[in-house]
Amino acid sequence: MTPSQLFKCLSDDTRLFSTLLIHSEGELCVCELMTALEDSQPKISRHLAQLRSCGLLADRRDRQWVYYRLHPELEPWITQIVATTAAAHKDPLASCLQKLKTMQCRPERCA
Repeated sequence: MTPSQLFKCLSDDTRLFSTLLIHSEGELCVCELMTALEDSQPKISRHLAQLRSCGLLADRRDRQWVYYRLHPELEPWITQIVATTAAAHKDPLASCLQKLKTMQCRPERCA
């Protein structure tokens, strides 16, 4: 992935904050991102598909849930940009994480 491809992938707020939340939490499913971002399932799913398509995210299935995480083979410069961007968005990210903490019926991950 080139820098311009990365920045195009992250140019939309939904894709950006989905990536930052996943970076922060390790992995999240669509319903968790819907709660944190207060957005619809179709919109979140569409943006996750774009992030997966550009190589930023990987997914795994656990029963009926699909969990998204940063792709484990990302180049170090990409993970550094994501980490730096997360630090620069500390306050809005904290607000999203608070919504996630208060989410009812949050899916449990299998060990």
